[in-house]
Amino acid sequence: MQDNIILVGTGHILEKSVKEVEAVIDREEPDVVAVELCEGRYNALKGNVEDFSIKEAMSGGSPFLILTHWLLAYVQRKMGAELGIEPGADMMAAIKKAEEKGCEVALVDRPIQVTMQRFWKKMTFLEKIKMIFSIIFAIGSMGKDKGGVGEGKEKEEKKLMVGGMSTNKEIELDRLTDDDVVTQLMEELREFSPGAATALLDERDAYIAGSLLELQKQTLRKFERKIVAVVGAGHVAGIRKLLEHPELIPPKEELCSLPKRRFGIKNLLVAGLGVALLIILLAVISSGISFDILLKAFFYWFLINGVLSAGGVVIARGHPLSALTAFSVAWLTSLNPFLAAGWFAGLAEARMRKPKVEDAKSILGVESLRELMRNNLFRVILVAALANIGSIAGTFIGIGVVGHELGISVQDILNGLKTLF
Repeated sequence: MQDNIILVGTGHILEKSVKEVEAVIDREEPDVVAVELCEGRYNALKGNVEDFSIKEAMSGGSPFLILTHWLLAYVQRKMGAELGIEPGADMMAAIKKAEEKGCEVALVDRPIQVTMQRFWKKMTFLEKIKMIFSIIFAIGSMGKDKGGVGEGKEKEEKKLMVGGMSTNKEIELDRLTDDDVVTQLMEELREFSPGAATALLDERDAYIAGSLLELQKQTLRKFERKIVAVVGAGHVAGIRKLLEHPELIPPKEELCSLPKRRFGIKNLLVAGLGVALLIILLAVISSGISFDILLKAFFYWFLINGVLSAGGVVIARGHPLSALTAFSVAWLTSLNPFLAAGWFAGLAEARMRKPKVEDAKSILGVESLRELMRNNLFRVILVAALANIGSIAGTFIGIGVVGHELGISVQDILNGLKTLF
């Protein structure tokens, strides 16, 4: 590794990490302090939030991605609150100390929007479901006395509960930055979701290492400037390896390229279902089945899709107009892979609630789920996400019911599709 680059591994919710960062900067007297932040995360920590595009959030799988991002941030904030420290305090302490000593400050992490989109795209559908339920489980477990971080306990007894719904492990918070504990946590993340680990760890390790080497190239001269890099403990090993073998670092253009929307397996499945239903409908019509049965089958399709999608809006405590919108369009969006009931329901919700930039800012400081549910922007995204989930469920249930009404079994459909392919 380059001798003039000093890595400091921290825990983002640990007070001891703040003190360690300050001590290293005081001791090393660096020329540059590099922090594991991008401009977006830095502005968020400073409370500066840019305008938010509701239409952009409604597209694709964005509602689920945004929900996951916010819920993860909420969990981290609650953990920090129990420890009496703000998440990201280690990074802000590094910046403050650097400014006090007249050091240059460099933001060396990949843009958070890119990281979250690549993180979401690299996860399978089941991994996404596991992730969301694990976050919900973590939120539900907070505040319970499990030998954790409650008041009245000595610092050395404080422990962090990790794991999902099926596993729970306690890790002493003072050991959260130890090499063996960090390795264990990283291995669990890779086992939980290899794709998520790649986007959140490996790719960011490469991006940060590349940024540090760029800083070094900018300062090549007789006496190279010293760089102190403050990063999460989970990134230290990966960054160190890449600094020693820079030939392994991919180009930043590759690390920052956003996944292109394509007609993938999910779209193909939905489109296939729509085509199959159309073929079945034409076959049934040609067989002489009565118009009353066809009308009844369509009624069930409309009702099942509409009720379940609108039900998602109701669970999200959305506006009645949003629920009516979801109910009205779900039957059609279920047959079109390029449309989603959540888009329309979310836009209707946004029209009624009119979220503002202040809502995006306040999300960063909510103290409870009840307060989060009162946030207009969060409610819009939640309405869109749950309306989509209801529509997906309605599609599969509706196919079974319609097939039964038309006298066609699911096995018949599968056999017919096999003959086509």
